[in-house]
Amino acid sequence: MKIAVIGSYGAGLTMRVPRLPVAGETLSGGRFASGHGGKGSNQAVAAARLGAEVSLLTAVGADQFGTAARQLWAEEGIDATGVRTTGAATMVGVILVDEQGENRIVIAPGALDDLTPADVEGFADRIAAADLVVVSLEIPLPVAVAALRAAHERGVRTLLNPAPAVRLPDEAWRWIDVVTPNASEARVLTGLGPEDPATGDELVDLIRARHAGTIVLTLGAEGALVDHDGQRTRVDPVTVPRVVDTTGAGDAFTGALAVALARGDALTDAVRFAAAAGAHTVGIAEVIPALPHPDDVAALLRR
Repeated sequence: MKIAVIGSYGAGLTMRVPRLPVAGETLSGGRFASGHGGKGSNQAVAAARLGAEVSLLTAVGADQFGTAARQLWAEEGIDATGVRTTGAATMVGVILVDEQGENRIVIAPGALDDLTPADVEGFADRIAAADLVVVSLEIPLPVAVAALRAAHERGVRTLLNPAPAVRLPDEAWRWIDVVTPNASEARVLTGLGPEDPATGDELVDLIRARHAGTIVLTLGAEGALVDHDGQRTRVDPVTVPRVVDTTGAGDAFTGALAVALARGDALTDAVRFAAAAGAHTVGIAEVIPALPHPDDVAALLRR
């Protein structure tokens, strides 16, 4: 089972705070930690831990964060030979997490802005060999679109995690087999404003007007809506006793869904498996320590 991931790597600089500060306010009492981040890398690690053979295309800088990233990928068994080192700094994300586990994130893309569609062509052998290609949107949009097209042209199934969400070119939709937005991302994809009223079913309907493939709309504590081949199914959430940190839950979901689809699970079973992976992640602080192994997911599914 081979998965190719085209996405981001970044260093995550996390501050856990009693509450989020308001404009102009300085809060003390925070607890700081730094670690690996970036949606593409997180998804690659999640998929590798759950049994996939993973190759990764991203870009890092010639700095301590880039060196640490390559060490992580080596430890996780990820093929990072396609990763570029550029003259810019490695991406950095600054994350604030409050006592309820909710997060706020700002990002400096750095080396990721140096990725081009030509890098996708250089990665084409990994794409062609994959059972599934996963693309996310912290990289330049032309690179993401080129990756979707390259996979489609080679007959490889694609999964787009549209995060952070941007409006997609019309032609890109036909190169996506599975799209996995949350509710806020679905609003951006379909042109709705943040205050426009829309239920989960209405959001799926709006995406369906653009997309002929599979839609998996994640709804947090309400589970997920799965729309495929004329059938719409609600998948119940997988719950955990305590939410510690929601950072990385979406990446765990995406990586696990990719693994389940690549190994041939039925769609709703795959989404349930992914939901359990995401649920495991929110119960543990920081991203890489929280990404699950198979036994972690199995334990939640047995509950």
